[in-house]
Amino acid sequence: MRSEPVVQVQALVKRYGTKTAVDGLDLVARTGVTAVLGPNGAGKTTTVEICEGYRRPDSGTVRVLGLDPVTQGPALRPRIGVMLQSGGVYSGARADEMLRHVAALHAHPLDVDGLIERLGLGSCGRTTYRRLSGGQQRRLALAMAVVGRPELVFLDEPGAGLDPQARRATWDLVRDLRADGVSVILTTHHMDEAEQLADDVAVIDAGRVVAQGSPEELCRGGAENTLRFTGRPGLDVGSLLKALPANTSAVEPAPGSYRVTGTIDPQLLATVTSWCAQNGVMPDRISVERHTLEDVFLELTGKELRA
Repeated sequence: MRSEPVVQVQALVKRYGTKTAVDGLDLVARTGVTAVLGPNGAGKTTTVEICEGYRRPDSGTVRVLGLDPVTQGPALRPRIGVMLQSGGVYSGARADEMLRHVAALHAHPLDVDGLIERLGLGSCGRTTYRRLSGGQQRRLALAMAVVGRPELVFLDEPGAGLDPQARRATWDLVRDLRADGVSVILTTHHMDEAEQLADDVAVIDAGRVVAQGSPEELCRGGAENTLRFTGRPGLDVGSLLKALPANTSAVEPAPGSYRVTGTIDPQLLATVTSWCAQNGVMPDRISVERHTLEDVFLELTGKELRA
């Protein structure tokens, strides 16, 4: 069960000169995995960096594990892990050398060799950071974020630049962290990553949270679902509409193609198939189309980019 908030942000504002990056943002992240989505420039990374203690807010309240990242940073830092979008590693350090150094800073670190094996870093352990591929650098950054057994991990674009196998290994690690009681805040541009991993999703646009909920809640509430079937042209759509629940529409957008829009559930599907049987209609095809997280994301964000 998800209980106490691990991150609480209220009325957060951050400006860079005349640019307002975060504009009165409110966010609550509870135990589990919270995905933060938003287009480029929406304020995701700035918000996360403030929570990590790397930036100071201009105004607003931020609490991470009950602590203020600015005034109580020394108490907070040993309890969190951070995977930055880039940097954070000495360019001349070898991969295994850097990971062992970070592990040595913690009282009860994970087994370094096991972590190297799990994330596929064994072949590049002696390679300096600057000579690693982009995907290898991302995997090393992830290992450094989790090796200290943190209570909360911030992962900024953990799947960026990874091949499918490495991405799946990263997903499995995030799931294991969750199972071990570690909370995760991740930013991502991959909708499937959020759908697969997140208990909760916060969508940020123009410096504010514009929607928050589980992936199922957002897909259900972001827009109506649709049932489509094909049959002979010119069916009595009015008769079908009378058989359907209130707040449901039925149209024939093209000859022989029918669309029912509303809350699609087993009862409505049974109603449509029953109406077809009663009217001697044999549907050539019937399908239920549910909105994806990407559909909801596009409806809620980046309107000025498409204007």
